[in-house]
Amino acid sequence: MQASPLQTEENFISEEPYYEATGQEIAIFEAAYQNGLPVLIKGPTGCGKSRFMEYMAWRLKRPLVTVSCHDDLTASDLVGRYLIKGGETSWVDGPLASAVRAGAICYLDEIVEARKDTMVVIHPLADDRRVLPMEKRGELLRATPEFCLAISYNPGYQSVLKDLKQSTRQRFVALEFDYPEAALEQQIVEKESGVDGEMAAKLVKFAAMTRNLKGSGLEEGASTRLLVHAAKLIASGVTPVDACHSAIAQALSDDHEMLTAINELSASLF
Repeated sequence: MQASPLQTEENFISEEPYYEATGQEIAIFEAAYQNGLPVLIKGPTGCGKSRFMEYMAWRLKRPLVTVSCHDDLTASDLVGRYLIKGGETSWVDGPLASAVRAGAICYLDEIVEARKDTMVVIHPLADDRRVLPMEKRGELLRATPEFCLAISYNPGYQSVLKDLKQSTRQRFVALEFDYPEAALEQQIVEKESGVDGEMAAKLVKFAAMTRNLKGSGLEEGASTRLLVHAAKLIASGVTPVDACHSAIAQALSDDHEMLTAINELSASLF
């Protein structure tokens, strides 16, 4: 069997990631971790879910394995598979199995995008059993106390076909994330990009305008992540109007009329 890649230092976060708490999420996550409880993080795109996971991995001094879920992600992709190399067959752990063996934090991002058989695999890990069945090897992998399972999704994209079943939901401690309140979001944009407070405040105000368009032609308003992207462009010399057009408007929509409306909002501020 191939050695776990988590035996190297690359999965450890050595420097403290910048993260500003918006509530009791740090204390709740730590309490869940100490009790071996899995964590579900829900919130809109770009609100800080992944950064929070990086921060908690650094804070708890555990390696972090992040898997970006997608339509083609299978149970075998997570658990592992047999590969033929040089005429010999060897087993290679998937990221979930590697995390279980190493006592790491495994973060499955946008879990609802994965195939249904993936959900079934994580169920035994997300209850009192804390085991990962490896059917192809006839092995039952037991999680160490250090192992933590965390998943995330965006409730705004829920549908009949892409939703978490109650059998999955009720295994997790849930944390709800949202965009920070204006003053804190301004502070984050300043810190992450280097623009001054006045420019950061205008970008936050612009974001609020786009978020008011959600459901009226936009699936999502401008995320904190997009504000940081725009601010970095501005800090590098791009005009605010052009930065907002490229980093925010074009990222939010392809509809010509909606793009015109968003650009008019930015022009009113800059």
